[in-house]
Amino acid sequence: QGQLVESGGGSVQAGGSLRLSCAASAYTYTRNYMGWFRQAPGKEREGVALIYTGGVSTYYGDAVKGRFTISKDNAKNTVYLQMNSLKPEDTGMYYCAACPYREDGYCTTFTRSGFPIWGQGTQVTVSS
Repeated sequence: QGQLVESGGGSVQAGGSLRLSCAASAYTYTRNYMGWFRQAPGKEREGVALIYTGGVSTYYGDAVKGRFTISKDNAKNTVYLQMNSLKPEDTGMYYCAACPYREDGYCTTFTRSGFPIWGQGTQVTVSS
């Protein structure tokens, strides 16, 4: 029932763009928060962007505000991450994750323990 499949990673030069996709099962997608995290070698996993599939709310990590855009297609149970003006420090494994809706806004803190379902990840490499 809980399944997330990422795609769209690759290698790009600094200043370029990539779009990641995360396809979810209907059970996982509906009325949950869907988020993107990333992890660079030797660093902790950090929250990148978050969207509520039952509404329009979006949230971003400080490092990507103004450059990345998260969006969704409810008909396809899919979440996207459009990444523009990429920098070498954006390099890492990007993971899609799902957080069950909570009224207290816990999902918006990007706390990993709130995200019980994860994809396998897709690599993004930005060269200078």
